[in-house]
Amino acid sequence: MRKIEIDDEVFAYLQRHSEPLVDTPNDVLRRELFGEGRAASEHETRRPGALMFIIEAELVSPGDKLRHHQPRRRQTHDAVITADGWVELPDGRAFPQPSPALKAQTGSSINGWGQYTHVPSGRRLQELREEAAKHQAKSD
Repeated sequence: MRKIEIDDEVFAYLQRHSEPLVDTPNDVLRRELFGEGRAASEHETRRPGALMFIIEAELVSPGDKLRHHQPRRRQTHDAVITADGWVELPDGRAFPQPSPALKAQTGSSINGWGQYTHVPSGRRLQELREEAAKHQAKSD
């Protein structure tokens, strides 16, 4: 096996076209170059993301905006909740968890649950997650 170096833009492409914890970068390249493996379709079904149970609790809706503001850096980072509970960035990259999505936007490891604000309600994702868990516990 040979090793190659790739730039950040190519790596981001590989991430966008991979199933986390399933595909290796080599799997994505083989699929893209040779058509091997699972279908490479933008419409393929993926596993539900971490926000799915909050959608099911009807505390957020697909298409709702998430926002993280960094006042000292004078930067605001927006994202959108997808129908399958993922966090989608404006550049099209999608993440099953909020923290990796926020890290992709800021370049730093930040707790996405604690730092993303659900724009329609003005509440942090962490607060919504805790409320959804309480609803789920009551219905069990």
